[in-house]
Amino acid sequence: MDLSGTFNPARPAAGVELCRLDEIDDPGGRGFDFREGEAIFMGFVVRQGERALGYVDSCPHAGWPLAAAPNRYLTRDGQRLFCGGHGAVFRIEDGFCIAGPCAEDSLEPWPVEVLDGMVRTA
Repeated sequence: MDLSGTFNPARPAAGVELCRLDEIDDPGGRGFDFREGEAIFMGFVVRQGERALGYVDSCPHAGWPLAAAPNRYLTRDGQRLFCGGHGAVFRIEDGFCIAGPCAEDSLEPWPVEVLDGMVRTA
């Protein structure tokens, strides 16, 4: 079962409203799950000020979701993304792994945009 990839039938189409930007802590993250039959798509959005970035919620090393607790995607200082499963650390701006067992790999981007205060798939 494909939980993340581009061809996942559960992956939402462009234009789907996810939430208001102000419903995500700044800095902070929020996870989203979608189902279509047996397929599951898990993604998350990270907020930095008025900007939102999205990633598929799947560690490139192990394939499990990053957050060990709901919506806990960031390091304590809010400067990096963090995999709670094995401690990998990723840059927020591009999902590139800078520490941990998936070093030099990257999270898969999930295009999102902010329009009129709403976070939407792009």
